[in-house]
Amino acid sequence: MGPTMDDNTKQAAQEYLAGKLTEDERIYEAQQNRAIAVARGLQVWKSFRDSIMEKCREWNTITQEETLSCKETPLGDLRIWCAARSKQMIAHYDSQKLLIVIKNAGRLEHEKDVILLIRGYRKSFDREDRDVRLERNDEPINPGMLIVGELRVLTGMSRQRTP
Repeated sequence: MGPTMDDNTKQAAQEYLAGKLTEDERIYEAQQNRAIAVARGLQVWKSFRDSIMEKCREWNTITQEETLSCKETPLGDLRIWCAARSKQMIAHYDSQKLLIVIKNAGRLEHEKDVILLIRGYRKSFDREDRDVRLERNDEPINPGMLIVGELRVLTGMSRQRTP
């Protein structure tokens, strides 16, 4: 007759295995999320850049003047100039760090740059069902709302509409 397993030992060993599987899963998730963010980072940047340009066109159409002008710099950044205030906003894509940084001269001096992270995530229970999104402070953002808020600040308005 072989030795019987002590219930405490059995439970401790099972907890150890569960923890090990959880850590392995966490590492796998991080690797897969990073891989998709790297693969789609440029696509996310181009979509965000195009959204900024579209919002500037819409703004100018509504105001019926060239309030905002958008130009891509030789380095690939997007420069938005507000002629009325002689201020600019720069959107910069850092492909190494998977970041989009928005520097807005319309902001008050103590306000920091907007830093957006391009992050992969699992969309469902399927391990391979993944996508990418922009996040700020570990929370997904609404690009359209963020862009309009930044354009409001650039043009001298408050970030949000007053009721």
